[in-house]
Formats: sequence, C-alpha cells, structure tokens
Amino acid sequence: MNVQFEIRGEYIQLDQLLKATGLVPSGGAAHAAVTAGEVYVDGNLETRKRAKLRPGQTVRWGEEVIDLVAEP
Repeated sequence: MNVQFEIRGEYIQLDQLLKATGLVPSGGAAHAAVTAGEVYVDGNLETRKRAKLRPGQTVRWGEEVIDLVAEP
C-alpha cells in the first residue's frame, strides 16, 4: 500500500517516520525493524535508525511504501 507523508521542515529521521505513520507502535519497535534489516530507502537496505529522509525519497517496509513529499 502506497502512502504519501508530508515532511515539515528539511527532513525526518527514519525511526520517527515509522512511528509517525503508525507502522510501528514505538521508537523501540522502529529501531528493531531497522536493525532486523526490514526497511529499505530508495530501494536500498537502510541500517541507520536515525537516517535523515527528505522529500522525494521512498521508504519500504514489508508491503508498505511511503513516498515522502514536502509540506505545502
């Protein structure tokens, strides 16, 4: 399922994004998903829990795809 997420400001950290979209219930669960090798950014495995994500990037976790866009 594709979802668009509007970023306020310049970037959002990966762990915060997973939590803000409701894909995980807590920051700890977000860290566990990244550590387990389950999260991809722009098609590449992402291992940095606090990777800075910017508009135009795409995050995939399982069947969920998040397209990042700038807040209007």
